[in-house]
Amino acid sequence: MYVATVPNRNSPPAILLRESFRQDGKVKTRTLANISHLGSQQIQALRLALTGTLPAVGSSLPDAFHISRSLPHGHAAAVLGCLRNLHLDSILDPQPSRPRDLVLAMIVARILDPASKLATARGLHSDTLHSSLGELLQVDSADETELYQDMDWLFPRQSRIEQELARRQLSHGGLVLYDLTSTYFEGRHCPLAKLGHSRDNKSGNPQIVFGLLTNAQGCPVAVEVFTGNTADPKTVAAQINKLRQRFGLSDVVLVGDRGMITSARIRQDLPASHGIQWVSALRANQIQKLAKDGLLQMSLFDKTDLVEIAHPDFPGERLVACFNPLLAEERSRKRPDLLAATEKHLEKIAAATQRARRPLRGKQHIGLRAGKILNRYKMGKHFQLRIQEDSFQYQRKTANIEREQSLDGIYVIRTSVKKEALTSQQVVASYKSLSGVERAFRSLKTVDLHVRPIHHRLPDRVRAHILLCMLAYYLEWHMRQLLAPLLFDDDDQPQAQAARTSSVAPAQRSASARRKALTKQTSDGLKVHSFQTLLADLATIVKNRIQPQDKRIAAFDMLTTPTPIQQRAFELLGVTLRLY
Repeated sequence: MYVATVPNRNSPPAILLRESFRQDGKVKTRTLANISHLGSQQIQALRLALTGTLPAVGSSLPDAFHISRSLPHGHAAAVLGCLRNLHLDSILDPQPSRPRDLVLAMIVARILDPASKLATARGLHSDTLHSSLGELLQVDSADETELYQDMDWLFPRQSRIEQELARRQLSHGGLVLYDLTSTYFEGRHCPLAKLGHSRDNKSGNPQIVFGLLTNAQGCPVAVEVFTGNTADPKTVAAQINKLRQRFGLSDVVLVGDRGMITSARIRQDLPASHGIQWVSALRANQIQKLAKDGLLQMSLFDKTDLVEIAHPDFPGERLVACFNPLLAEERSRKRPDLLAATEKHLEKIAAATQRARRPLRGKQHIGLRAGKILNRYKMGKHFQLRIQEDSFQYQRKTANIEREQSLDGIYVIRTSVKKEALTSQQVVASYKSLSGVERAFRSLKTVDLHVRPIHHRLPDRVRAHILLCMLAYYLEWHMRQLLAPLLFDDDDQPQAQAARTSSVAPAQRSASARRKALTKQTSDGLKVHSFQTLLADLATIVKNRIQPQDKRIAAFDMLTTPTPIQQRAFELLGVTLRLY
């Protein structure tokens, strides 16, 4: 580090604090600070200090300076810089404002350190900063009340924000993925929180349901919150209206799972006249009817793993029957274990009704205990129960079990899309792309963004919180695409797709992804990270506040010199590591 004097034409020369570093075998220079405003004596003292010739003042050189504060900076600069490159700030509101900056801070904080609004405010405030984020956005005086107010500022803008995201990510004739999840509440004071089907195995807790619309690659576009007792199919109509009316898309293919895009929803919400086509799948009982009618036989898959069939129950639809031998093997392996585990517990209930001391009595009590067991192992369809006031008997439905076994590994995709638009392979691949939405839910709920716990009681605050998490995932999704060469994520999707023999076959990883997983290094010899550990690595780039003991020299900031991995991450993101 040194002090440089740079001529400035007819103006006084610029005095810059600079640092030299080596990159790719070349010596380069970067400017750390402009110190032209300092007096000549201060500049000279600093120059002497940096050269190690500071006049003796009764203390050694290390004692001539002290660090008054150190703030993790690299991860905040990376995420905020990527946010600005995506123009997410102008998507929220074209006009700069403090509410917009605080919402940006909450989005970035959700990636850096997901926490309550109180904890987020503590991380931004100048007295309790967790990182340089509050200073970068100049919101280091915020408190939790202001964050709540800015959530109220954000929610009315959701419709316009989603329209802009849809304009960027969706296109006429393209795929739109839709799926639902739920998350539970600890409290009971939010009108949206209701008891319903829990995907978190928390059936005793009230919950909310929220649906996510993404593009074909899983990039989020819109999110909507429903009460916790809303059935999946009941949410489809709202998404159709959103696509047609708000986004102005009349020619897209909506992909949803079999529990959502049902026959009833197809008739009522997705008529051909609406112009929105769809891809879904048949339920197990519908597949069994196809087999009973002789249209679905194992001989169909002797030479191929998928085949198109037709059935009068599904007029105007294409049915693509698929057979996955690995799935068949897994189901045939698990079913006997589940049946045995169910029988073991049902036998305990039968024994409880016959014991001499305090026997189990009453149809209601016996039925409740049996219902819990059947619900736990999902084997109720394979058992016949006989419940009396003082006895309990059960037996397997052998014919039902054998009928299900004969269809192991078979599933059927249904679609309204014509063959000219999507081949059979593409129809199957479209349905399987729902895994992108499931990946988003994992990130939102457990891996990265931690949507729970939800501390808000007002319905619009809950909706704003879910919107913040969706926008954070939008940002994370783009960061993962850019940082893929440094992550365990597959950075060569075309090669991975080419290695897949069929859309029915399991997904494959590219050669570069397998090499990264094996060697734990990139092709450049850098250590491979997960997204979370890379952010933690970037956080070691620290913003240090240097205070000279000589009061004639003003305090100044210095950054940690990036490592090669950190420098590569900033290059991939297209972000400049800077203080201001």
